[in-house]
Amino acid sequence: MDTGLEGKGAVVTGASGGIGAACARALTAEGARVLVHYHRGEERARAVAAEIGAPTAQADLTDEAAVDALFDTARRELGSVDVCAAVAGVWPRDDVPVWDLPLRRWEETVAQNLTATFLTARAFLREVARTGHGSLVLVGSTAGLVGEAGHADYAAAKSAILGGLLLSLKNEVVRVAPRARVNAVAPGWTETPMTRGLVDPDAVRRVSRTMALRKVATPEDVAAQVVVLASDTLSGHVTGQVVTVAGGMEGRTVHDDETTG
Repeated sequence: MDTGLEGKGAVVTGASGGIGAACARALTAEGARVLVHYHRGEERARAVAAEIGAPTAQADLTDEAAVDALFDTARRELGSVDVCAAVAGVWPRDDVPVWDLPLRRWEETVAQNLTATFLTARAFLREVARTGHGSLVLVGSTAGLVGEAGHADYAAAKSAILGGLLLSLKNEVVRVAPRARVNAVAPGWTETPMTRGLVDPDAVRRVSRTMALRKVATPEDVAAQVVVLASDTLSGHVTGQVVTVAGGMEGRTVHDDETTG
């Protein structure tokens, strides 16, 4: 099916990572002109860009001047910025309960996830105001829907993205573009560089106990839903929605065993 993305300019943030790289490839496969953004993963980003024939741009997404410059570059390189997949985010690996959680980690996690997404969305929506059209896809996490013990900072940031930010943006964007849309995907456990070493077979059996489909997602599973939401042809009357890509997960297990005593 024609997605209508042929010739569209698309910014993919965090495109040096697993989900971001998959999104860049998937959008390119639909004919979009993609800008590959990265922060620190320059080598990986350049490899993805070389593969799909796309330009790259570096930016710290917690720096508003850098984000604005990123979109200036995108407009110059792509001609127009019609789609944005706001994938970039950071999951801190250490399991730390709130009573031990340092303020510094809380602030860094919120900045790298929520603030970065806000600044990305703001810059993209300024492009939408110029052009009168556009589709923004935010990338959250199931942690933002069901919480994640030991990662309350990450869960809180992703919850804010999937809740107040998403629902406010979908109502605000139509003030400047009546058919513009904002949606989100919420991946569960996904095999990416960020989760490498944490999704071995034993871990998959443990984390999939509440999942209908007992497997870990691939980045391509998530990217496919990003393409659908980015497409005005496939999702032209869909906005403010969260598509969960987690194998039918109903929640996270709290205990390592199945006892209730």
